[in-house]
Amino acid sequence: MDNRIAKRPPDVFFKLVTDPWTRPFWDNAAEGYLSAPRCAPCGVFRMPPRPFCPACRSQDVEWVRLSGTGRLYTYTIVERATSPGMDDCIPYVPAVVELPDADGVRLISNIVETPIFRIAIGARLSVMFDRLSDGVTVPRFRVSEAP
Repeated sequence: MDNRIAKRPPDVFFKLVTDPWTRPFWDNAAEGYLSAPRCAPCGVFRMPPRPFCPACRSQDVEWVRLSGTGRLYTYTIVERATSPGMDDCIPYVPAVVELPDADGVRLISNIVETPIFRIAIGARLSVMFDRLSDGVTVPRFRVSEAP
């Protein structure tokens, strides 16, 4: 059994660049909740956020507050430092999280504060928010229940 704990990747790995379509996601994360854009006329979620709905081409969007739960769709475990100063961040776990209350939208994130042996495809996840050294708040996930 692998009792190591999934750690956070180095802050330098994350550089936020926003635009008018993505800014609400990051503003909501800073407020402590997960959200996703949904087309106001037809109800299709559009993630990543973009100017036009892929279904009806509308630009009308509403930001929906999500529960903060998800399912682990896929992941990898990074076990080797790829640059100097990373040794304290190993292992870290990049992941794709499926958000069931956003019609199957998937979000790229990390699994943190979880023993490696508990991480498995289909695991139930809960969001937590990390404030990085540059002030940006990033949603990350913990395993709340094994599949």
